Amino acid sequence: MSGPIVLGLRILLALALYVFLGWTLWTIWQDLKRAGQQATTQKIPAIRLEVQIKNQAVISRTFSQPEIILGRESTCDVLLDDATVSARHAKLNYHHGQWWVEDIGSTNGTTLNDEKLTIATVLATGDEIQCGNARVSINRGGMGTVSSTQSLPE
Repeated sequence: MSGPIVLGLRILLALALYVFLGWTLWTIWQDLKRAGQQATTQKIPAIRLEVQIKNQAVISRTFSQPEIILGRESTCDVLLDDATVSARHAKLNYHHGQWWVEDIGSTNGTTLNDEKLTIATVLATGDEIQCGNARVSINRGGMGTVSSTQSLPE
């Protein structure tokens, strides 16, 4: 073979390699975009919280938002009207396919099933969070609506 033919074949091979690499990177980019769109539109499963505060009615609320703040402050998603609860006491987050709870710098701390929370922890149905004198029971099925029931005995 002559030199110009070998040079032409090398150039064609290099072009084919660059086209293949470009197509591969474009395909990976499209897959990542699609996965990102699916992740952002992922439906958050409902979670039902039953709030029990000493000498007050039991309140049941269902949420399907990715973050729920528990505290005494009026802007909190779950208002815990008790002096032993901090303004912004605890946070429930939905990520990585799980509901998580964490204390957000409360004065008296937060417990999960009677154990002090030190790090974010995964929640399960039947778990009980305690913030001051308030107890919040978790139902990950999320069935039910906002309601109010009888007062708890002292």
